[in-house]
Amino acid sequence: MNIAVVGVGLIGGSIGLAARGRLGAHVRGVGPEAPRAVERGALDEAAPDLASALDGADAAFVAVPVGAIPDVVDAVLAAAPPGCVVTDVGSTKRAVAAAHADERFVGGHPLAGAEAAGVDHAREDLFGGATWYLTPSRTTSGVLLERLHRLVTGLGAHPVAIDAETHDRMMAAVSHLPHVLANVLVAQATGALDGERLPPTGPSFRDATRVAGANPAIWPDIYLANRDALVVALDETVRRLGEARAVLVDGDAERIAAWQREADAERRALLEAGLVGGPVHELRAAVPNRPGVIADIALTLGEAGINISDMALSPSPDNTQGEIALWVAEPQAAAAAGLVAGLGFAVVS
Repeated sequence: MNIAVVGVGLIGGSIGLAARGRLGAHVRGVGPEAPRAVERGALDEAAPDLASALDGADAAFVAVPVGAIPDVVDAVLAAAPPGCVVTDVGSTKRAVAAAHADERFVGGHPLAGAEAAGVDHAREDLFGGATWYLTPSRTTSGVLLERLHRLVTGLGAHPVAIDAETHDRMMAAVSHLPHVLANVLVAQATGALDGERLPPTGPSFRDATRVAGANPAIWPDIYLANRDALVVALDETVRRLGEARAVLVDGDAERIAAWQREADAERRALLEAGLVGGPVHELRAAVPNRPGVIADIALTLGEAGINISDMALSPSPDNTQGEIALWVAEPQAAAAAGLVAGLGFAVVS
């Protein structure tokens, strides 16, 4: 397995370390930190240019800043071999998905990272147990999607298929909005204290503002790439703050207590929904060999909250059709079978 990493910082370096250590892959990288990545063991080779890095590659990971991703993906697709799956690791997906309908491209976003940047902080275990979103399009090659799914699993992550629109709306709510709010809380506390030291009042402020001011080199691009979804999330936050203000002005202790209880229950439900584990069930379906079939199945299941823990494709001898095997959580197997059958494919479970 030959893997190319374009941009060898924290994420790119960690991909290289995991691919070499866990998959036995040969990894070439290109970028300013590539020579240092070789010293750290994250790469086998530091390529002098993009074409050299992609020569013979089975997969290419674009791990550059969000603002540069669309142009870099263009260049990678132009230089990559015909059978090379190309993905990125950016935290916004719509812009890059809209610009790249090539069947070799699958958007990606690992929910992993660290507050420190650069290849010197890369770790082989960075993706261990992490969710790794994949955003295939309806034209994505099923063979290449399967390859990327297996690669991501091999790196230690849990791949989850999701459409780009849903991904960005969700990230606005659970990632980008918290960063904005952390910045606001810090500014508000600074004004309220008026030069006084922060009193030792417990961990609430520290925990709520941990991401304030995070990496100014990358976050402006992230905010701007998802600004419409983020503005909607901010407007909803303003509305909810208004409701909280009204409850406090009314002085209704019972409503305040109910608000706290609801928040606790909703937080638990959100966190529990992200847990992965338990027994899995195998489903098999005969599918035609055409672009978009596997992506359609993966996205349909993803939209229903059903994650594919593993998949395998077996083409027919004449390569006109094939069989896909899917492994899903046991309690979701019947629903998954119904959804796949609803797409017109006969399912054997």
